[in-house]
Amino acid sequence: MTVWLNALGVICALGRDKAEVARNLFAGDCSGMRSEAGWVTGRSLPVAAVHGELASIPPEMIEQRSRNNQLLLEAALQIRPDIDRAIQTYGPGRVGVVLGTSTSGIDEASRGLAHYVREHEFPDDYDYQQQELGAPANFLADWLQLSGPAYVISTACTSSARALMSAQRLLDLGLCDAVLCGGVDSLCKLTLNGFSALEAVSGQRCNPFSVNRNGINIGEAAVLFLMSKSAGDGPSIALLGSGASSDAHHISAPEPTGRGALQAMRKALSRANLQPSQIGYLNLHGTATQHNDAMESLAVSALFPDGVPCSSTKPMTGHTLGAAGALEAAFCWLSLSADNPEHALPPHVWDGQPDPDLPPLNWVTPAHRLASIAPRYLMSNSFAFGGNNVSLIIGDAP
Repeated sequence: MTVWLNALGVICALGRDKAEVARNLFAGDCSGMRSEAGWVTGRSLPVAAVHGELASIPPEMIEQRSRNNQLLLEAALQIRPDIDRAIQTYGPGRVGVVLGTSTSGIDEASRGLAHYVREHEFPDDYDYQQQELGAPANFLADWLQLSGPAYVISTACTSSARALMSAQRLLDLGLCDAVLCGGVDSLCKLTLNGFSALEAVSGQRCNPFSVNRNGINIGEAAVLFLMSKSAGDGPSIALLGSGASSDAHHISAPEPTGRGALQAMRKALSRANLQPSQIGYLNLHGTATQHNDAMESLAVSALFPDGVPCSSTKPMTGHTLGAAGALEAAFCWLSLSADNPEHALPPHVWDGQPDPDLPPLNWVTPAHRLASIAPRYLMSNSFAFGGNNVSLIIGDAP
């Protein structure tokens, strides 16, 4: 069953609403990636942060205060009229919430624990709810007074892509008439130090698929779609297909031949009833690590022997971890929307020096244009620790 993505709220290093994000995305703007000290001892690292004051958590929900929930609130406020219409139309028990996150409010938790070690008590503003993985969905459901299904998926960097898949399942099963779905993750020391310990963080802006690539940058984002079974008054953009696989090759390294990634992409095409040649753009996972880029390029070249316009957008946003799947699906949504009147595609930002050991791919340049006439089909890949792979297809609704 086709499900419509009726509205989009988004905040990341590219901007604080969909119009600003679209403008900077299609311009290839990497100015949101800035080098900062203090995250990892002894290192100054590029991070893609959201700057400026964020919306305040309502006083009556103060125990749920976290930067993660503030980012989510910013995204929700952008589409609050659409959310309210859905609640009025279907009722609060028929609107669900499915979100992805990797670390939830772990930053507040780690600072609370550090205070406890020093002072032998937690700070006054610490509450365990801040750090629970289910916190984002609980917060959104409480804020909107929803009583439908509300839960969080945490499968590392595929979390929010899987949230979109699960939201569609709730609609397919008739458990909901509309679902708020997406993902959120905020910058925190735990994440940056963890990836640094894995020797996976680059000291420069990441350089996906280059012979000079040497690791990821971390970013933060919140993305919220309103998904339903009807087109409504918004843009006719739909989630047409999705595929998931788990190759279980290694706890942190991808399966080197791209077998699992290829399986996820093929499943998505099958469910959308499409052929590879019908895909007009592919947003790559493209983390700029040695193993991920090698694996993904093998999978993409096998599935698209004639090539497909593709790019990694992570030099502009950083890797937003649990939010990445929804964020990059949002970039496909924006490519099809009225926020992209020039029919541009997200350009591939790198140093232009291909890795001779990788099969060549068809990189999007500023000159590329998406077809202006429907139907148009765009694919987005997300891969995660443990061999967890998801591919989504966003397109013009039939």
